[in-house]
Amino acid sequence: MTVMLKKQKKLILTEAQQDSMRRAGRVNAQLMDYVRPHVKAGTTTGAIDELVQRWTLDHGHKPATLGYQNYPKSCCTSVNDVICHGIPDDYKLKDGDIVNVDITTIVDGWHGDQSETFLIGEVSSDKRAVTQCAFDCLYLAIDALTPGCRVSTIGETVVPEAHSRGFTVVREYVGHGLGRQFHLDPSVPHFPNRQSRIDRLYPGMCFTVEPMINGGTRYTRSDKADGWTVRTKDGRPSAQFEHSILMTEDGPEILTLTQHGPRKGHKF
Repeated sequence: MTVMLKKQKKLILTEAQQDSMRRAGRVNAQLMDYVRPHVKAGTTTGAIDELVQRWTLDHGHKPATLGYQNYPKSCCTSVNDVICHGIPDDYKLKDGDIVNVDITTIVDGWHGDQSETFLIGEVSSDKRAVTQCAFDCLYLAIDALTPGCRVSTIGETVVPEAHSRGFTVVREYVGHGLGRQFHLDPSVPHFPNRQSRIDRLYPGMCFTVEPMINGGTRYTRSDKADGWTVRTKDGRPSAQFEHSILMTEDGPEILTLTQHGPRKGHKF
């Protein structure tokens, strides 16, 4: 889940804690693969949420978003111009939609967090292009990371790539540290700013990389009625991909790789 982060304590994980985070990431990835075949035309976003909740509870885990700051559902489903925090409801997916499914699972107290944007049937060229850009930016940012690097490495990689393709990068919502708490320091913006040029990513730190790429303006508007849904200000489509990352002595380790989802280099 993307956040506007409030400052909290950084977390450097012990070896045992790193293994706990690896397990949480694996479980979350298994859930994403479980949901994957159901994200198709004719399925409501509410039905996707029910699948997430049932699978999570049946396996003895907890959906992190349910009740988090009064969020009412077990995942986020963000369709077309919704950037993040879309609340599952009775909306029925149809050909031409794109939808980001964002899931976070608490496994023995530790959080696994990821999202994917799905293409429903035949989508427009602009929706396909913005989805490809978000996916490519995710892996370009991960590949740029090294032990002890500045957080700004992420934004310094994502912004030029997105702009070179004619797209923009959301600034109001960011990635975050991850562990026993859902949202920890450091804040992980996908654009470089003063704080991200100070903060570093040391071995033992776990965090999310989750670029939100807009087809038009980078500016956002929030739905005042539900207090959660964030849309592009101009109504153009937005796409996002997210992984949980553990920084190790050898570099970044992706904790939320799925068995059946798109891998680095995938073309949509």
